[in-house]
Amino acid sequence: MSETQAAIKNTRTLVGRVVSDKRSKTVTVLVERRVTHDLYGKIVGRSRKYHAHDEKGEYKMGDMVEIAEGRPISKTKSWTVTKLIAKAQIV
Repeated sequence: MSETQAAIKNTRTLVGRVVSDKRSKTVTVLVERRVTHDLYGKIVGRSRKYHAHDEKGEYKMGDMVEIAEGRPISKTKSWTVTKLIAKAQIV
């Protein structure tokens, strides 16, 4: 799926880090964002994990990926990995 198709369909996309690749055809992606606290005005970090569909099993732990919202694939999975942004650094 190209970037123009994603823009036309107006699907939500998020960027996050793969924190688990143990399940078959599924990766867990941690999306972190920084928001201003409603009352105190301090910038705080918020994070959420999403299960994303990975048909070929090509994404590994530590990879930075883009995920797009789609139809429900299973009970907890309605996102698919669209592209790899950065490969994990080997330490």
